[in-house]
Amino acid sequence: MATQQLTMPNWAQGIASSGIGVLALMMACLAMLVIPMPPFLLDLLFTFNIALSLVIILAVIYIERPIDFSVFPTVLLLATLLRLALNVASTRVVLLEGHTGPGAAGKVIESFGEFVIGGNYVVGMVVFIILVVINFVVVTKGAGRVSEVTARFTLDAMPGKQMAIDSDLNAGILSQEEASIRREEVRTEADFYGSMDGASKFVRGDAVAGILILFINVIGGLGVGVGQHDLSFSQAMHNYTLLTIGDGLVAQLPSLLLSTAVAIIVTRISRPQNMGEQVVGQMAAKPEVLYLSAAVLGMIGIIPGMPNVVFLLLAGTCGGAGWLIAQRAKKPAVVEELPDTEPAPEAQEPSELNWDEVTQMDVVSLEVGYRLIPLVDRNQGGELITRITGVRKKLSKDLGFLVQPVHIRDNLELSPGSYRVQLLGDSVAQGEIQVGKELAINPGGAQPGLTGMPTKDPAFGMDAIWIDPSQRDQAQTLGYTVVDPCTVVATHLSQVVKQHAHELLGHEEVQQLLDRLASSDPKLVESLVPQQLPLSVVVKVLQNLLKENVSIRSIRLIAESLAEQAPRSKNPDELLEGVRVSLGRMIVQEINGLEEELPVVALDADLEQMLQDMVRGGAGAIGLEPGIAERIQRELAEFSNRQELAGQPSVVLVSPSIRAWLSRFTRRSVPALHVLSYNEVPDSKEVHLLSTIGQQARLT
Repeated sequence: MATQQLTMPNWAQGIASSGIGVLALMMACLAMLVIPMPPFLLDLLFTFNIALSLVIILAVIYIERPIDFSVFPTVLLLATLLRLALNVASTRVVLLEGHTGPGAAGKVIESFGEFVIGGNYVVGMVVFIILVVINFVVVTKGAGRVSEVTARFTLDAMPGKQMAIDSDLNAGILSQEEASIRREEVRTEADFYGSMDGASKFVRGDAVAGILILFINVIGGLGVGVGQHDLSFSQAMHNYTLLTIGDGLVAQLPSLLLSTAVAIIVTRISRPQNMGEQVVGQMAAKPEVLYLSAAVLGMIGIIPGMPNVVFLLLAGTCGGAGWLIAQRAKKPAVVEELPDTEPAPEAQEPSELNWDEVTQMDVVSLEVGYRLIPLVDRNQGGELITRITGVRKKLSKDLGFLVQPVHIRDNLELSPGSYRVQLLGDSVAQGEIQVGKELAINPGGAQPGLTGMPTKDPAFGMDAIWIDPSQRDQAQTLGYTVVDPCTVVATHLSQVVKQHAHELLGHEEVQQLLDRLASSDPKLVESLVPQQLPLSVVVKVLQNLLKENVSIRSIRLIAESLAEQAPRSKNPDELLEGVRVSLGRMIVQEINGLEEELPVVALDADLEQMLQDMVRGGAGAIGLEPGIAERIQRELAEFSNRQELAGQPSVVLVSPSIRAWLSRFTRRSVPALHVLSYNEVPDSKEVHLLSTIGQQARLT
């Protein structure tokens, strides 16, 4: 909700924007400390101080949110300095001219001394002490404590608020502009309450200073009046005490107003509503409250000896207000009638369908059963949205393009603890979660003895057990990996997105990658698309890379390789092999890290030659004898399992002409196998041949 701002004349805006007003106020404060002020000027400044305090407290009441008055701590400091400077200036006048009578320090101080306390300095002293107790002990001390606690909790909650904004942004709930505005509001709120924690100390110190100034003025006035002006003790006590009490009351009134303003603003809730609307809307929301109050006041009003008229009048007022609120709640909402010239909505004929009626499917979505809703509801402590945001960030960094937001929705058709992952409207994975339990996953070699509900890890298919959280330490001791339900869902989602990354990369995402590359290397992009290759071919090459678990983050190397090959071929499969050679160092490093030796297996020479002949003839896998195909898959799967148990990558090294075919052939049966060509292994890697595949196969 946008807040209304007051308009000022041009000259006033110029003064405000240039800072001349604040500078003039600071100079006036310094002048009051060293230059004697005439009584008329003191009257003007005291009146201005009271008016300023009224303006500040009214501004605090009518703002909708505390951060809308973010300059309040600075205004509070300036108002406190002005009041203290006025105390110094008035003290000088009181001590110099107090012997002449109560009007020596101006009409304002005289009025507070004569009219407000009736000219009795004892009454004035009592009233002043009561005001100081109210200000210092009640308002200032409470406001300072609230400021301290609010600042602490606001700063502690700042990272969580930032993560919540990122989650909403990644989930598509917020736009970039809205997220920027909310981040700025979070920073402003933290700065504001941090400043208020310190500013409340100004008010506390001002209250202490008021007490000290009062006693110093009384003692100093008695000394000056009796010792220098030969006044009697009683006359000096009357004159100087009345002036001091009047001066103190004039200063305590704006001090109490500012202390109240501090207490109001730090106890406000950050909602787009002013304080009056909040008080009326919340205290008078239920007519039963007013009815009960009226009943209690009425019973007190009929007791003999009590002020019956006053209590009964207030009881009637509360009862009438409650009746009005109840009648307003029963009153139906006014519906604006349509003009007679317009037909009623139900009389209109159904309009023709258009493209707005067609719902566009989400690219990535997660549907959850109703028992899993607390996992995605931040108000109930759910962390799944935060985990998914982290998954998206990591996948975007690893894959090389921005993964689309994951839209989460509940689905009552699912079983209560189930979830389903959908890509482009199609269900690709699902799982079951035991709410309130934790999943103990057996990575291999875990000891028996753990009780729970046996299951399979939905992400990797490993044996697992749902256990109570109290069994976590026992499960870890037995060798299990224990994760919470949010981690189970986030990990499964990560694996699904990684497996289907090529489906998430479309023309729009590739165009954005090229646009970002064009900012640093415009000539490369300009010469590649669309001069040498159409965008669709580039998209197909990048999708094939992702299909083979190769990251496309090195988009510059990919573009350079495509530009180099484009004059010779426009075939995406042939371009893919050339790009893989350019990315060979990155591909091998992803597989084997920085190890100097790369353990591999190779195909039997006769088998490899036969496969090459088949690929050249275009027969593909159709011409491969079923027995040989089964033996190749079995031997490669056994090799992959051995390497996995040994903690080593499983790599098969073949000639470039059959690499693509063998990769497609083993993609589903041996998903952990990496198929590399000889050209992709960099010179810095030493190849260690472990064995050969298909040595005993009968080739015909």
